[in-house]
Order: sequence, then structure tokens, then C-alpha cells
Amino acid sequence: MPGLWKRITFSLASVLCFGSAVLLVVALSTERWVAGRILCKTGVDIVNASDPELEQFIGDIYYGLFQGGKTKKCGLGNRRSKIYIFPKLVRTLNSGLHMMVILFLLVAVGFALVSLSFCIYNARKVPYQSIKGHKGLYLWNVIAALFGALGVLCFLAAMRHHSLTERVANYRENLFLLSVLDDSLDWSFWLGVASIGTHVAVCGVVAMSRIKLPKPQNKKPEEPTVSALDLLY
Repeated sequence: MPGLWKRITFSLASVLCFGSAVLLVVALSTERWVAGRILCKTGVDIVNASDPELEQFIGDIYYGLFQGGKTKKCGLGNRRSKIYIFPKLVRTLNSGLHMMVILFLLVAVGFALVSLSFCIYNARKVPYQSIKGHKGLYLWNVIAALFGALGVLCFLAAMRHHSLTERVANYRENLFLLSVLDDSLDWSFWLGVASIGTHVAVCGVVAMSRIKLPKPQNKKPEEPTVSALDLLY
């Protein structure tokens, strides 16, 4: 049975591993990886709109790894539509890169759960193999952080170098051309980044578990000293 300090630290590491897995699952399932503004260029060209009138043609867009939505303003009022990445839109994107993002994040979730199980094991028992102890926890968390980082970097590459937002915005737009004014990473993306930081924190907590706290020493009661004068009595 591990000591109290190790039980506390490994319990905290278990909570962090579980939190990392939850962050990745939420990031995968939500639609706020990217948010931005889109301009209906066709509508602007038709009416020859000037700067004050451009606001009437500026809509918004948001999307995640599986779906999203956009609001288009082309002089006919607000037209909202839902965006579904699968099964057809992904073919117009860099489908290999998009699938790699999802795959890397799913693998990161798997290793986060493996790390969680090892943290629970170390909180309850003293491992007899090094791979089940500190070294194993370092390994699983480094792998989980590495795959999470690869997923995040692949998404950044798709967004910045493959015009991801523009392709998503103009999918199935036969009459109007939409131009992306600006796009930025939204909170779903930053959940994935936070998951990477969580695994770094787990490694720090596991390192703290190896600190040996000083044990309180019980003072022995002083034995009475017997002098020669006491023996005379």
C-alpha cells in the first residue's frame, strides 16, 4: 500500500488525466474550432456597395471537425445554413490532413485513458514493474501530449496553408462568391491545447510523488537518572 503522499499525488494525477480526456472529447464534438466573418462579394459587386454599405453584406461562419454553420448576407436578408463536413464536404478539403487531425486526437484520448488507469493503479498499489510505475506514467503522458500536439498542428496547417475557411464557406455556393474577411481559432481549438498542458501537469505531479516527506519523530520519554545519593535512601 503506497503512503499517504503518493496516494494524494496519484489521485490528483488521475483527475488531471480524466480532465484531459474530457477536454479532447468536448473539442472533437463541438463546432467552435474556427469562427470568422464572410463577405458576399457577388452582392457587393452587383450593387457596387461602398464602405458604409458593406456591413449589410458581412455574415459569419463557424465550424469544427464534423459540422458548423454560417450566416450569409447577400442583400436578401440573413440566410442561415448548417455545414456538415462529412461525407461530401471533406472531399473538397485536404481530406487526408483532416482525417489525420481526428485520428491523432482520438489516439491522444486513448493514451489519456491508459494514463488514467495507471494513475489509479499506483494510487492503490505499489507497482512491481517500472513500466507500471513512474516511468510508464511519463511514457503514456508524453505520447498523449505528442499526439494531441500533432492533431493541433495538422489543423493549423489545414487552416493557414490550405484555405480551409474559404473552402468551407464556398461549398455548394453556385450563385454567390463568399470572401473570408477574417477567421480566428475559437474555444474548441484551445480545449485541445489545454489538454496538452494537462499532460505536462501530470508529469509534474508524478515527479512530485517521488519527494520523500520527513516522517514525524516521536520523542522517547526521558528516563529518570539515578544518582549515588538516591541509592543511599
